[in-house]
Amino acid sequence: MKFTWQKDDQGEETVKTFLSRHGVSHRMFRTIKHDQGKVLVDHRSQRLGHLLIDPCAVTLILAPEKPDPGVPPSDGQLNVLYEDTNWLVIDKQAGLNSVPGPNNRSDTLVNRVKGYLLSQNAKDLVPHVLTRLDRFTSGLTLVAKHRFAQGLINKQMEDHSVVKKYVALVEGHVEKQHDLIDLPLRQSAGSFAQEVNEAGKSARTEYWVLENFGSLATLVEVQLHTGRTHQIRAHFSYLGHPLVGDELYGGQCGEFGMKRQALHAAKLVFVDPFTNKKLKYESRLPKDLADTLKYLRAEKSQ
Repeated sequence: MKFTWQKDDQGEETVKTFLSRHGVSHRMFRTIKHDQGKVLVDHRSQRLGHLLIDPCAVTLILAPEKPDPGVPPSDGQLNVLYEDTNWLVIDKQAGLNSVPGPNNRSDTLVNRVKGYLLSQNAKDLVPHVLTRLDRFTSGLTLVAKHRFAQGLINKQMEDHSVVKKYVALVEGHVEKQHDLIDLPLRQSAGSFAQEVNEAGKSARTEYWVLENFGSLATLVEVQLHTGRTHQIRAHFSYLGHPLVGDELYGGQCGEFGMKRQALHAAKLVFVDPFTNKKLKYESRLPKDLADTLKYLRAEKSQ
């Protein structure tokens, strides 16, 4: 894996400073120091402390990341919406885990991406899932094909400038057309669920009402401003509007035909750090959620 930048001025700076300005992280510098990468200046190998003065080409070469033998490749279905040498944007179906865990290490999104990359004879076989979705949440997921891409986009992930918008169907009538839910969350004792608690971590969820179905349900668009586990599900449950189908948070499973939480990652926007271009993607509603909305609209019109 090779990346080259051009130094066009005669200002003095070290190779490390130059690369830092182009987004190379401290973790990546450690990788280079451990002989898993090297730097070329005008095609000659140089140390990170080498002083750059004249215009030159600086090239970073990284060895492929060692894949985990405990994560086997899978040839399961993968809905790829976008792909280049650095990124995959995948439309994940409900029911698929994002990453391997104790109960499933053989067929998750990561396993399927690994199988997909193997079929392309790729050398980097460690997918980095950047926008993880719960198992039964459908929609857009951003995956970095290699660790350098992950490192470059980390700042956007940390300051939440990667825009993630969801469509959720919640129980009951939501009165406020727009609001920002700013309530801290922590894990409930003895449960996988999250709960609103002053001792928890900051969690901010913004929403806009898209459509009301009387007292039955409300369709909302949601934007996350933090990335806590189950954030949307926990916040709406606390407000008395659990997601339709979300049994863990008090929603009625099977209501209106939904047999999983009615949550879909519908929009994704980020700036590609390799090109500085803003990339935007949208995903259509899956059939189960679309059919549920069709049913509710029919009920509303009667």
